[in-house]
Amino acid sequence: MILKAFKEKSNRKYVNNLLATRQSTVNNDKIKTVAVLLNANEFHEFEVFRVYFKELGLVSPKHKIIAFTLDDKLEHNKWNVHCSPKDFGWKGKIKNPDLEAFINEPYDMLICFFKNEVLQLNLMTAASKANFKVGISKEDERLYDLIIDVELRDINIFKQELKKYLNILNKL
Repeated sequence: MILKAFKEKSNRKYVNNLLATRQSTVNNDKIKTVAVLLNANEFHEFEVFRVYFKELGLVSPKHKIIAFTLDDKLEHNKWNVHCSPKDFGWKGKIKNPDLEAFINEPYDMLICFFKNEVLQLNLMTAASKANFKVGISKEDERLYDLIIDVELRDINIFKQELKKYLNILNKL
């Protein structure tokens, strides 16, 4: 129990260091590859995003949907990758090679579709090499380049707003 608290504190410190040194690298390039981070305990309708990407004309085979769950026995055939707290070590160390590859892939856009603050999701968001990060949570605004403050059940509003802002930013 005490070790778990120390591990969490070391990971929080790692995330804070990443965010303190983060330099926003938003550019004017068009979006071609997209990754989505979901908290499976909050939202599990992953297929909505695949349909949405097709609507936007984003058809790259490099799109990824990653689901985080507290239950590491969950079947993960629905998502590209799934992770749980056991995939994270001390000081931001990632134990899952699929997650490590995800973090190091320079996606054009990362969508973080979760409301509740989860340290592991924040760690993946902060460590991601994605060029443009979009979130719906206002828990830590340093994580994102664009925040669309909607409830999880308002996925259609989120999709409309994201499309609007991507057009304004000339990313589509």
